[in-house]
Amino acid sequence: MIVFENLTKSFNLKGFRQVVIDNLNLVLPTGHSLALMGRNGAGKSTLMQIIAGTLQPDTGRVVSDGSISWPVGLGGSFHRDLTGAQNVRFLARVYGVDTRELEDFVEDFSELGKHFHMPIRSYSSGMRSRLTFGTSMGIPFDTYLVDEVTAVGDKAFRRKSQALFSERMKNASAILVSHNTDDLRKFCDAGIVLENGRLTFLEDLEEAIAMHEDNMGRPKIRSA
Repeated sequence: MIVFENLTKSFNLKGFRQVVIDNLNLVLPTGHSLALMGRNGAGKSTLMQIIAGTLQPDTGRVVSDGSISWPVGLGGSFHRDLTGAQNVRFLARVYGVDTRELEDFVEDFSELGKHFHMPIRSYSSGMRSRLTFGTSMGIPFDTYLVDEVTAVGDKAFRRKSQALFSERMKNASAILVSHNTDDLRKFCDAGIVLENGRLTFLEDLEEAIAMHEDNMGRPKIRSA
């Protein structure tokens, strides 16, 4: 269960106050894999970072009764001057899992070869996504936050990523951001739609997709 209590987040953009989360009070129930939908710039990545605790809201708070991953695909939990292996070992200690077991799993899964032992600053965006996805999936979280990461790599790697994600979802929940509705239908059973700072939970995934598509046909409201 994830609870939003009076949550607000805004940014100052060229003299305008852009509210991305507007006094949000909502409970997301346990046991769902949620599709997070919203137009570009709606604040989906911001919301994911707030849920993960890597970005602070202006006001309010997020409460959860389980462990939550960092936003997989954003890579914010990784130090660019450390190697992939060093980052994995550090996170293993932080989250209390076996260091060698996690390192071996991520090295094998990510298929980074010699780059696994090179600084992350030398990685391409795809390589960073492989590392972050593999590391997250190697740690048993109650809720996984995933941002488009199953689209990374060639067809064979995408299949491998999707198979691993499906396996994890047998015992966990997720919040998934994707512009591919086929992926949302494959991995999610309910939806949340972010529009004009408001988040709506819909237990019927098709209703959530329809709401999002309807929003996309309307002009965006600018916050002042």
